[in-house]
Amino acid sequence: MASLRPMIRLGCWRAPTPARAVPHLRRRFATASDVRNPAAAAQQQRSDNRVRIVEVGPRDGLQNEKKSIPLATKIELIERLAKTGVSFIEAGSFVSPKWVPQMDNSSEILKHILTTKSHSPVPITYSFLAPNAKGVENATALLQNHPGTFLTQTESLQGMGDKPAIELAVFAAATESFSKKNLNCDIATSLERFRDVIQGAKQLGIRARAYISVVLGCPFEGYDVDPHRVAEIATSLLEMGADEISLGDTTGMGTAPRTQELLRCMTAAGIRNEDIAMHFHDTYGQALVNTAISLERGIRTFDSSVGGLGGCPYSPGATGNVATENMVYFLESLGMETGIDLDLMADIGQWISAELGRPNDSAVGKAVLGARKAGAGASS
Repeated sequence: MASLRPMIRLGCWRAPTPARAVPHLRRRFATASDVRNPAAAAQQQRSDNRVRIVEVGPRDGLQNEKKSIPLATKIELIERLAKTGVSFIEAGSFVSPKWVPQMDNSSEILKHILTTKSHSPVPITYSFLAPNAKGVENATALLQNHPGTFLTQTESLQGMGDKPAIELAVFAAATESFSKKNLNCDIATSLERFRDVIQGAKQLGIRARAYISVVLGCPFEGYDVDPHRVAEIATSLLEMGADEISLGDTTGMGTAPRTQELLRCMTAAGIRNEDIAMHFHDTYGQALVNTAISLERGIRTFDSSVGGLGGCPYSPGATGNVATENMVYFLESLGMETGIDLDLMADIGQWISAELGRPNDSAVGKAVLGARKAGAGASS
């Protein structure tokens, strides 16, 4: 992995000459995150080596589990993750339990977050999927019933208070087949529905995130997902007011060349690197390779799931998200900074895997625990 360091540094040093030569190809979208404040100015001066990890285990990681998971276990998972240094956690989903039964108690999870003080070392934003008007209505009712218990987006950016920030998220798809299977409508209809969700988040003063699934391969249409179409969908979502676009390789079909091409298309559409997150699954063992390509292209936000939890109920054969432990180890081996305690994350991965009765899918997590055990044995 050390051999990748020059490539990453090269990605940081390259001047964006095409943007100056052909300005109209680099139209920039102003998102709601562009609030002028001293904290933002200081952030721009920080090293380009800082990477933000979005921990998706409690939502994306658990949604496909067949066995019903107790509410107490979900809350404990979130609380333990909050102590690791991670700053963004996917916590639940306001989706009909008919479609995703595992997310049935997301209202209780949000209420717990709003009413219970967190013992986290950094401020945390908790994200909840709200796929339609009913979902945002339910989330809004809870938030309005607990005024003053969460930070607005502006307050969060200005570093005010020690309360949690809340984010609502929507899920689009890059192919018509996946959209119809996952959302029961075509892409155009889904985007119209998401407008209400995004505007609902803005009216509450909170962040809105948008996911685009199957950007590098679809279980129904194969590998040839059009990257230009992905960029068009992302552009529409940003223009609606989304603060960030998470590009999901839901099937794990992504390869380095196609990841590169996708990000080139995003740049050509005028979408900023800071408005993009990458969400890789490790089905074919390519998640970290694609992460390296994304780093070279200037992406600094990545989704991952503790213990490699996850899968998609609407994507046959898709295995788990890239493990957070693997992601943290990989990034830090390249000299990047995540701010996450790898030992604590490895402990959580082992614990939640045991709770679910499934193997721990993080190679790094198992290695960390094994080394710790060997070290303890040698010292005794």
